[in-house]
Amino acid sequence: MVARLPTHLLVSALLRRINDAGGFAVVRARGDADSGGILILLEREDRLIERMIGMDGRDALTPAGLAGAAAETPDDYWQRRRARDPDLWVVALDVADGERFAAETICIN
Repeated sequence: MVARLPTHLLVSALLRRINDAGGFAVVRARGDADSGGILILLEREDRLIERMIGMDGRDALTPAGLAGAAAETPDDYWQRRRARDPDLWVVALDVADGERFAAETICIN
């Protein structure tokens, strides 16, 4: 079994890294502090990524949302997901190369 850092620590570290880099990061919804999922809105690219456990048991970032669903915006998607999963954290990033920051901070194991 791989020990994982609590979600609130990962989110706090991500917020600090983005803000230190001159970007803007905000938590849109708080989930379970210890084991909640993390959904990230990349504001500049208007897309979503999510922390998942890969086939090798390690954390990975994967695209989220409905591919090709023109009627659903990223905000619609995360609000619908959050309604079904109250443990989900939703974090919005407005920084160049936000996915890189997220991967370096969240996928640390």
